Amino acid sequence: MYSLILIVLLSYLVGSFPTSIVWGRMTRRVDIREHGSRNAGGTNAFRVFGWQAGLVVGLVDVGKGFLATALLAKIRIDPLTLDHELVQIIAGSSAIIGHIWTVLAKFKGGKGVATAGGMLIAISPWAALVCILIFLATVTTTRYVSVSSIAATSSLPLVLLTLDRVFDNTVSNTFLVSSVFIGGLIAFTHRSNIRRLMQGTENRFRQNPLQEKHDY
Repeated sequence: MYSLILIVLLSYLVGSFPTSIVWGRMTRRVDIREHGSRNAGGTNAFRVFGWQAGLVVGLVDVGKGFLATALLAKIRIDPLTLDHELVQIIAGSSAIIGHIWTVLAKFKGGKGVATAGGMLIAISPWAALVCILIFLATVTTTRYVSVSSIAATSSLPLVLLTLDRVFDNTVSNTFLVSSVFIGGLIAFTHRSNIRRLMQGTENRFRQNPLQEKHDY
């Protein structure tokens, strides 16, 4: 029991590391939450600080989910009877929650997509690859990161079922159910984007550096 508590706490803290906020304050002395879409995530880092910053922030956020799922889930200070995959899912989900509601930035973080991607890479690299391709195909055709993120994460249950039934890549019911939860959580974090999409005011993916006029 103590092992699980420690895993959850450490995973949450790792997920809580506010990458884009730290980058903005260290490199530009600004709070990214006051610029662009005002979201503390990789996409807004790209818009505000440029593609290099967006890449670094995105990779670190992916790494948070991977670290929690692949490494922190292995912590044992007392016997733990739960299935290892379930522990991985709990650790990864804790990191995602930490990223979205970070204790280090007044519980206002990013959307959780990159961190969820890191979790998925650790558990099912093939499913992660397919979801990445779905994301890239969608963002290329629509230029909406929000639509692409929702499309990639909401398709995860279908991707897992396909891997299980068609390609004989066994997927547990636990992972399948958790994929539905993750897709729903990511859709929830994009609720303001969904509202703007319905109103026709959602911004398309493009760089919008600090020296230019910002779209809010």
